[in-house]
Order: sequence, then C-alpha cells, then structure tokens
Amino acid sequence: MIPELRANFNRRFDPRLYQKLLERMDRETRTHVGFRTSETPCFFPASLLSSMARAGAELTHQLVDSPDYMRCSTAAVPDRYRVPNESPHPHFMTVDFGLVREADGSVAPRLVELQAFPSIYGYQAVLSRNMQEIFSLDERLRWFLSDLDDDGYWKLLRQVIVGEHDPEQVVLVEIDPEQQKTLPDFHVTEDRLGIATVDISQLVKQGNRLFYRRQDRKASHGPSGAWSDLVPIRRIYNRAIVDEMERKQVQLPFDYRDPLDVEWAGHPNWYFRISKFSLPWLDHSTVPRAVFLSDWYAGGGCDRLPQDRSRWILKPLYSFAGKGIVFEPSQQELDSIPPAEREQYLLQERMSFAPVIETPFGPTQAEVRILYVWPDQADLLPVLTLVRMGRGKMMGVDHNRDQQWVGSTAAYY
Repeated sequence: MIPELRANFNRRFDPRLYQKLLERMDRETRTHVGFRTSETPCFFPASLLSSMARAGAELTHQLVDSPDYMRCSTAAVPDRYRVPNESPHPHFMTVDFGLVREADGSVAPRLVELQAFPSIYGYQAVLSRNMQEIFSLDERLRWFLSDLDDDGYWKLLRQVIVGEHDPEQVVLVEIDPEQQKTLPDFHVTEDRLGIATVDISQLVKQGNRLFYRRQDRKASHGPSGAWSDLVPIRRIYNRAIVDEMERKQVQLPFDYRDPLDVEWAGHPNWYFRISKFSLPWLDHSTVPRAVFLSDWYAGGGCDRLPQDRSRWILKPLYSFAGKGIVFEPSQQELDSIPPAEREQYLLQERMSFAPVIETPFGPTQAEVRILYVWPDQADLLPVLTLVRMGRGKMMGVDHNRDQQWVGSTAAYY
C-alpha cells in the first residue's frame, strides 16, 4: 500500500528472518502458534487506517446509541444465554474491513463484519513488536492506534479486563482453552496481566458465586468438605463463544441466567447484540447492503440486494470460524431453510475486494480488523489492528493454510 516500503521489504526478504519470527512467537507465547503467520507485514497510509477506525466507531455508536436498535436486538439474545446486569456498552469491539478499488482507482474500506467480542489483543501486540524488530522495519512506523505505546496499551487492557480487582480473582474463561488455536493469546494475557485461564466447564458454583481451582497445587478438601483451594472469581474476561458451546454440547456448572455475583469484562449479551444481526440496521457508506432472509421472503428489502445473484452471500447469524457461509446461494438452497429458521440467516451483498498487497506470489487481498476497547465511564477507543491476508473467497487463516505470503499479520503506518 505504501509502494516504497512494499518494494523494499519484498526485495530484501530473507526466509531465515521469517523462521526466526515464527520461533520467537512460539517462545514468547509459550506454545506453538498453530495458525498461519504471513511472511510479510502490511504498510498502510495513516489516513486509511484512520478512516477505518473512525468508521468502526461510527457504526458502533449507530447501534448502541439507538433505542430502537437496542430494543430490537434484545430478541437476538437467546433466552437461555441472556445474562443479567448487562453493561451499558460493550467493553470490546472488533470491526473488519475489506478493501475495494473505487472508480477513480483509490482504495476504500468496506465493512465485512463487526462483533462486540474480544479478539487476540495480547498476541497481536507481541506479533507487531516482533515483526518490527526482526525485519528491521523503519523506526518511524507505528502499530498502536490512538497515540498509545506498549505501556499505555497494556495499562488500558488492565483497566478493562482486571479493573480494581486482585488479578488472582480475575479469570479468562474459554472452552477447553488448551485446545484452542488462540492459546498463544491466552498465554500472553496471563503473563502481562497476571490472570488465570480457566475452562468454563470447570468453574465451580456455590450459591451465587463462581470459583476456580488453583492450578499450582493439588486440590484438597477442608474440614467442611468444601474445596480448600477454590479461588473466588470477581471478574470474568469472557472468551467462550456460545456457538461452540452449542456445537460441542458443553455442560456448564452454572446457568447464564443466574443472578451471579460476578462482573463481566465483555458482557456475554453483547456478543449477540452486535453481530451479523446488526448489518441490516446500519446506514453508512462502508456497509454492503444486507437483509434478513425472513424479510426477503416477505418481500421486504428485496430492492436492497443487487439483481445479480452471483453477488449474494448467505450467512447464518451465529456460526463459528466462518462455518455455514454460502456464496452465490441458489433458490433451492434458500428454500431448504425452514421458514421458522429464516430469521436466523442473512442475505448480504458480496464485495469484490481488491488485491492491494504486492507479493512474490502475486497481488494479495488484505482484511483489516480494527480492535477497540471501551472502558467504563470512558469513550470507545481504537487501539490496534490485525490483518488477514488471503487470495481466496474466505480470508480466515484456516482457508489460506496451503499458500505462501498469506495468513495473519500486523499493520504499520
């Protein structure tokens, strides 16, 4: 995107440095990074990243500040997963943009998806620093947003995730975290914030409190028969995705609807409130046209989609890692969805994203994720970017694993 930086990096690329990067990331995250890391960072004009960060904030406020949307999005939260004491706004936002070429040849962002759920905030900060160091990138290049540096970034994350609590009483919860590809991020978060990562199915409920078992010594029973090594949980950094719990039929030791005496860093309701469900509600130059499948069958919103069905995408509102997306859905595929389930699907205009990153293997697309945090009694703030490079229909790293100069990477401006 910045031609002189792009050409310079391609010219002096050394595969030994790339291997050094992979080895360092494994070492600093205390595990093997199982998803593909691209051989190259991306270089963007500050103005382009600023426009994406601004657009993502505007989209978020369109939803959160709208009483109509907030009222209607309540129905998007399944009854069995509706958690009491919802926070007035999400603590985390991620907004994904693809890049298109306008008629005048300029590059502009288009929304892919937005989600009120945390991403790999810890891992991405470490990757960005290591890419800069190992590849000896220009020292003027920056990767944090909002004038943050490394210290300021982690201070902000500590404020949002840990708050005023003892870190020992704050946990990152996930489903079988040792088997998740995001385990490198969990380890970085543990090391920087001093919190534990806990399998959500292994929490212990006593009354209206949740506890976890210490992992540094054997469990033992006290005289009352209660676990003597149980640690009370004051705040939960929520990384458990309901879609995965449903698919794996995870049995929880508590009910989300219980009035638990615990705070949430990333209240679970927001995962549903701001998601694919939000897309038809948005009105912004960066947003592709979208309509609920149930409304499309009812004749509402048909004019919002292009006439050419090859430019349509069918998406389930709640899925995991891109599963269930159908490109160019046929009428038969649409009709196969039972009428009672059609409100859980979205028809969306498909964007033609431009391959704007020049690599030795040809021009490559880049999907840019803006990561935000929203502390209590403060403003929504863009803090960091994450880029996924790819050449196929799907930009996730799982869909580009057999290619080179694709995968997860960092953005510099």
